[in-house]
Amino acid sequence: MSEQQGRVSREVRGSLFLIGLDRAAKRNAFDSHMIHDLSLALTEYEDDPSLRCAVIFAHGEHFTAGLDLVELQPKLTAGVFDFPVSQINPWGTNSRPRTKPVVVAVQGFCFTAGIELMLNADVVIADANTQFAQMEVQRGILPFGGATVRFVQAAGWNKAMRYLLTGDSFNAQVALDLNLITEVVETSSPNTTLERALALAESIAQAAPLAVQATLASAQQAVQHGADYAFAHLQEHLSPLLKTQDVQEGVMAMLQRRPAQFKGQ
Repeated sequence: MSEQQGRVSREVRGSLFLIGLDRAAKRNAFDSHMIHDLSLALTEYEDDPSLRCAVIFAHGEHFTAGLDLVELQPKLTAGVFDFPVSQINPWGTNSRPRTKPVVVAVQGFCFTAGIELMLNADVVIADANTQFAQMEVQRGILPFGGATVRFVQAAGWNKAMRYLLTGDSFNAQVALDLNLITEVVETSSPNTTLERALALAESIAQAAPLAVQATLASAQQAVQHGADYAFAHLQEHLSPLLKTQDVQEGVMAMLQRRPAQFKGQ
């Protein structure tokens, strides 16, 4: 099932949910409509128990040229954006937390808000020819989608500041070295990059969904509150899992040497 939702396409493939940025004529620059539509798509994914992994990609040659500052300037001047508490903020700031995994496939330009979108994801696949840039300082603003935190957490202070304070562009290999992305695909075809992202998403979707969500939650606690806090709360994530049917299925599948059929129960 594939359909268009404003500036975002949506497609269900089994337990995968494909979300496509679809403003190719504007290099998929984020205007208020695309931000709204992406938030709604991610919220739909979060609320559908049959969907186990989402893949965000972009139609056209470029992932995104970043924010459409011409259209968004009035909102930026008025105080950025507010997301309803019932919706998922694609950038994961000041909103309902995301609990299910997201894979991102990038190509062409991946600028500003695009980098911050992928930094809030769990796995990022990049075409080898992708160009990245966090250039807000060159526009008189700062990266308000989370890069001042996540870029620094991923790359370390000195390496992050090298790009955050200059706005210089960098390539996919540098992004990989900075720990901003997971994997580089050596191809000039966006379809191949998306295919690789879908393969990884399918692998995630085949795992026990409750265990996937618990793993994400524990890791998020470590990032947000520190290692000691996450260690102290590990049992809270583990204990509910031990009572699920999926644990029994996982053990039986291992003993019988067959693929497990997890139901999220």
